[in-house]
Amino acid sequence: MTMPNFLIIGAAKSGTSALWKYLPQHPDVYMSPKKEPHFFAYENETPDANGPGDYTKFAKTTLASYQALFDGVTTEKAVGEAATTSLYMPQSIKRIQHYIPNAKFIAILRQPADRAYSSFMHLIRDHREPITDFRKALQLESERIAQRWGFMWHYTQMGFYYEQIKRFYDHFDQEQIRVYLYDEFSAEPLRIIQDIYRFLDVDDNFVPEMSVRANMSGIQKNSLVEKFIVGFFDRPNPIRFLARKLLPLQQRWRFTTTVRNLNLERKTLSPEMHYELTQLFREDILKLQVILDKDLSHWLV
Repeated sequence: MTMPNFLIIGAAKSGTSALWKYLPQHPDVYMSPKKEPHFFAYENETPDANGPGDYTKFAKTTLASYQALFDGVTTEKAVGEAATTSLYMPQSIKRIQHYIPNAKFIAILRQPADRAYSSFMHLIRDHREPITDFRKALQLESERIAQRWGFMWHYTQMGFYYEQIKRFYDHFDQEQIRVYLYDEFSAEPLRIIQDIYRFLDVDDNFVPEMSVRANMSGIQKNSLVEKFIVGFFDRPNPIRFLARKLLPLQQRWRFTTTVRNLNLERKTLSPEMHYELTQLFREDILKLQVILDKDLSHWLV
């Protein structure tokens, strides 16, 4: 049975959905059709899935169900999947080492205060976060973790990257690992994508379609628009049947994502809270920039 030879390991809300959509446009790259299978985090375990609408309950927790994600592989040279728990959950590392010790690993890291707020807004967007005040939601984080709410509610904990990255550096050759910053991916997506293609040993001249931004966070302006999209493509109906016949999957995704993005009102974290959270992460950021050998001074302001 096929296993992946590369993983997009995180971090959540840092561009992993974009990579999951952009990379497999390359004819020599296959990506699991399911994002966030969480196999390495939860093999033979019951996932943390007590939060509202928590999708970690759908994790692929058996080897057979995980390998089935790669049944579609044909001649692709690079075979991968994307699960942000692979970076965050400590138990993942030994399982990855056991099953795919020679795999390659791709991480994108986002300024942790911004990442935390984006995660919060992601859950607000999906009507899963019952607390609309970010500060109050942060105050509940430890309680929710104790109650085994899923990783998306680990707003601050997921942003302490140093130990997460160090686990991979401790268990794998550094040549197997590529770490990018969300800032540089946002500014120069093609450069980063083509660098990843080189890392995966496939033709780096390929240019994927990247005009649509994947998995944006925000507040829905009109709930009826979202209901229309869901009904149009996710519920059985004649229009959906016709669309599936006429439009390739990538075009259907591009249409629905564009409409959803236009229906989102983007919110930014207040300067006061950004500063406060950045101070919480300051020591971790300073250690991270040493292990990465990257200047992260712009994350500290």
